[in-house]
Amino acid sequence: MDGYCRWICLDNGDVSSYLLSMFKLSMISGNAKTGPIPVSTSSKDTCPNACPFKGNGCYADSGPLNIHWNKVTNGERGYDWATFLKEVRKIPRHSLFRLNQAGDLVGSNDVIDFGSLKELTNATKHCRPFTYTHYPLSSDNISSLRYANSNGLTINVSTNSISEVDHAMDIGLPTVTVLPHDHDLSVRTVQTEKGRKVLVCPASLGKDINCANCGLCQKNDRSYAIGFVAHGNSKKKVTAIASK
Repeated sequence: MDGYCRWICLDNGDVSSYLLSMFKLSMISGNAKTGPIPVSTSSKDTCPNACPFKGNGCYADSGPLNIHWNKVTNGERGYDWATFLKEVRKIPRHSLFRLNQAGDLVGSNDVIDFGSLKELTNATKHCRPFTYTHYPLSSDNISSLRYANSNGLTINVSTNSISEVDHAMDIGLPTVTVLPHDHDLSVRTVQTEKGRKVLVCPASLGKDINCANCGLCQKNDRSYAIGFVAHGNSKKKVTAIASK
């Protein structure tokens, strides 16, 4: 277990559990969707059970990304949490940084570990970090997400359909959602029940657009949500959830 486990302390300092989590940072990503920016991957155990796409249509569960994700999860690649934070601090200043191209935040039982999140927020202050989370919007998680977003780490709430967008935005958190795989790409925006705009991810509209030259998801003061059109081998499974 040496160098492999991440322990979490309770407020009284007692060790409460061990997470067999691994993390990998790539300084220049080969992922065409992100472009050549720093990108991290977190092992599969970081994904909360609340995510309806967990083992049920997740985009990272197929293709080259899944091969990489499996190797991180199995400990063939990557490092423990402390080493990961050291690597993150080496990211060039002001660089756009995509956290968790696969995986999620550190936590357990659908609760984000605030101590780890605070460490991550501090380690990314020199760059322009952003990520997404499927942790549920419990009061503790909302507090953690507000802290991160107020201190420079943009964490988008990943909702599962247009019908869930208003709730997340009412809370004041940056929000993304899933759109059906057959969404008409000539329709650039859709509206929520409360009339909020959901902007279709620009990368869905042309091969020359990626995270590196877009950066909208890093802006945490957006007045609109961003929608990702379901894609990949399981796009119909994702659409079934997104259409509810």
